[in-house]
Amino acid sequence: MTSIAEALVAQLKARGVATVFGIPGVHTVELYRGLEGSGIRHVTPRHEQGAGFMADGYARASGRPGVAFVITGPGLTNTLTPMAQARADSVPMLVVSGVNARPSLGKGLGHLHELPDQQAVARGVALVSEQVGQAGDLSPALDRAFACFEGGRPGPAHVELPLDVAGAPYDAAPGQPARPAAPVPGAAEMAEAAARLRAAKAPVILVGGGARGAAASLRALAERLGAPVVQTVNARGVIHGHPLGVPASPSLQAVRDLIAGADAVLAVGTELGPTDYDMYERGDLPEMAGLIRVDICPQQLARRDAALSLNGDAVATLEALNAALADVGSLEANGAARAAGARQAARAEIGPQMRALCDMLEAMRDAVPDALIVGDSTQAVYAGNLYYDHDRRGGWFNSATGYGALGYAIPAAVGAALGAPGADVIALTGDGGAQFTLPEMMVAVEEKLPVTFVIWNNLGYREIETAMREAGVAVVGCDPVPPDFEAVARSCGMPFTRCAPGPQDVAAALRAARRGDGPAMVEVDAR
Repeated sequence: MTSIAEALVAQLKARGVATVFGIPGVHTVELYRGLEGSGIRHVTPRHEQGAGFMADGYARASGRPGVAFVITGPGLTNTLTPMAQARADSVPMLVVSGVNARPSLGKGLGHLHELPDQQAVARGVALVSEQVGQAGDLSPALDRAFACFEGGRPGPAHVELPLDVAGAPYDAAPGQPARPAAPVPGAAEMAEAAARLRAAKAPVILVGGGARGAAASLRALAERLGAPVVQTVNARGVIHGHPLGVPASPSLQAVRDLIAGADAVLAVGTELGPTDYDMYERGDLPEMAGLIRVDICPQQLARRDAALSLNGDAVATLEALNAALADVGSLEANGAARAAGARQAARAEIGPQMRALCDMLEAMRDAVPDALIVGDSTQAVYAGNLYYDHDRRGGWFNSATGYGALGYAIPAAVGAALGAPGADVIALTGDGGAQFTLPEMMVAVEEKLPVTFVIWNNLGYREIETAMREAGVAVVGCDPVPPDFEAVARSCGMPFTRCAPGPQDVAAALRAARRGDGPAMVEVDAR
């Protein structure tokens, strides 16, 4: 008879799960019994944190939930950081863990991998944490977990399977997967939004990661209104190269001035969070006259005042607005000139050092078109988050906003390569951040993935060193000695190139690295 753990795997397969990232252990053996013959691909990271970050990158690249299998106790706690990053960036992630036998839970008996309350730990970052106590709990638990990915603002979910339950017979009828409907704004709200936008003389559109799937509708609406489109980090690429595009941080004064000059601001799929809108910690948001917010999450809408809040899916809402404004002319409101002015002023504002890094990023983009660039918290990524226009929708993402976890780029790039088969992937990380998750490069080797690991080597935590100096604090702990990256690449069996940080140097190194089929490493000497 099928066990509950085997049924869990089968139901994941039925819900479209094609890949799981996990490190097997004695507390998840029954899950792995279910994996054999399931058709689900298993990828073995080198650490559970790597499993979580791979699931994150996979989800962002594929648009489907990333799934990690981890053991009880340390397996789950090692995955908490990726779950928190996924929570901050609204990434659909399912973590399936073991847990000790139910009679032992909460008693402090000293069992292997025991936590006082594992679900309480998971609930600190997960949208939901479900325990399967018997066969009849399985389908409802998965329904509640997958509801976090469909019909609302996504994020991480956790399902745990006790040791005394995993191998028990599955004697329940499998339910039909629930498909929550995405919310749609009411007709009166839509009519008011259309009227406000119709009357605007200088509208501006703000888009966040929640609008990534609405690129076509967004472009049509922006052109109809003549509205510049300001893109947060997770929205870069939705309107690449367009005269109305402003691929610059809304924390920059030039972009704030553009927003302040608007008589109507339409914010779609953005939480208006400070890591995008107030990274210089001024303590405020840009002025937003006549703010209309569109968000799939009613709780998110309640956190910021707006003239009008529309609880709805970005695609459906923008399509409805286009239909309601079908008679409005094209490229009015001097939008292209306003956008061009904001772009020019924003690029000047970031200064020569950041502009040089942006030049390098643009050369990388042009050398490997339509690639996914997956970043860590490092100087080049900070520059791109300030000003950079990527050529692939959803193809620029990193951990330097939101939760801000170091060690993200390498494993997330591995997950992205698996989530977008055939796409070139570039992992952009500093020498310091790379050392958090360096072993995960071997997964790219093992899986023969087209990932180029670009190491920005400035011999330490340069950004933190600068911050300490500016604060008048003696610089301590900012110079971890990096390994010999050429030797690391050789030990992994990867081609290696070292280059100067000039745009053409990096572009040439990337083109050379991509001549092979599998992974490669490029070290940028930024000392």
